[in-house]
Amino acid sequence: MSKNARSNLKTTAKNYLLLLPIFAVLFFTSCNKVKESEVFIISEELQITKINEHSYIHISYLNLKNGATFPCNGFIYVNNNEVYVFDTPANDQATTELIDWLQNDQKATIKGVVFNHFHKDCLEGMDIFQKNNIPCIASKKTASYMQLESYNSPDQAFENELTLKLGDKEIINKYYGEAHTRDNIISYFPEENLIYGGCMIKSLNAKKGNLADANVAEWSKTVSKIKKTYPKIKIVIPGHGEFGGSDLLDYTISLFKIEE
Repeated sequence: MSKNARSNLKTTAKNYLLLLPIFAVLFFTSCNKVKESEVFIISEELQITKINEHSYIHISYLNLKNGATFPCNGFIYVNNNEVYVFDTPANDQATTELIDWLQNDQKATIKGVVFNHFHKDCLEGMDIFQKNNIPCIASKKTASYMQLESYNSPDQAFENELTLKLGDKEIINKYYGEAHTRDNIISYFPEENLIYGGCMIKSLNAKKGNLADANVAEWSKTVSKIKKTYPKIKIVIPGHGEFGGSDLLDYTISLFKIEE
């Protein structure tokens, strides 16, 4: 590729990134998913989508062994300048940038980071959170698998359910059964009627993905329990891909349903 061609390509990419927040607002408004949505391009490694006043998705990139990258979702919940993060970004640079953005740009205190399950795309930046004296929280199931994968131990471990307080708001973290992994949980935000489901929940038209640690026989049953528990859920955030509503639960149930 010629020097001029490379220069033109970089200019085009830069202009696209500058316009992306506008496109995001128009797209999400037209789809009536949420009333407010904005994308912050922090770097090539980290983007943040604002869903509403309290809710943000952080998007980072997992570096695969074949040299490719794979986008991964995490979640941020904000209330009165205090924050809980759900899953770390998938690489160290994005993790550092997220902490810096929250603490310095948003002037927020990070109360902790909660891990959805034990895979790398959930906890790769754990050591950076701990170096910043930010508590790391996981279920005891996840903590046991983390130890087998040679990760540090979380600072707090819970049995099957943990309710966190963020000012006047509650966050319910709960295990419903095996699916993508044997330890996967969801985090439910009653004030927003929102579920962060991690890799247990699939975006629309997604494939089954990584099944190395999955219980395919139980996956659909587990998500059905979640849907039954939260029949009026409005926003569902998957581990990868676009967020949506309860249709993501329906799609995931259908994708893994085993005919009897």
